[in-house]
Amino acid sequence: MSLVGITLFGYIFPLWLVFLLLIIGVVIAWKLIKFALKLLLVIVVFFVILLCLDYFGVFDFIQNVISSFI
Repeated sequence: MSLVGITLFGYIFPLWLVFLLLIIGVVIAWKLIKFALKLLLVIVVFFVILLCLDYFGVFDFIQNVISSFI
């Protein structure tokens, strides 16, 4: 018997299939990590904008304008 693959649960998988699955797994993991980093960046930018608006008193101004009409 020659070593042309990996034996798992009694089945012999060829090395090209193992490497192909490994490459596909790495590509999918990289896309997931890239998506998570983009989402994190969007959330951080959103909160920074909220903090800047609060610092300059925009929300207090809006609250005062709305309460002056009531």
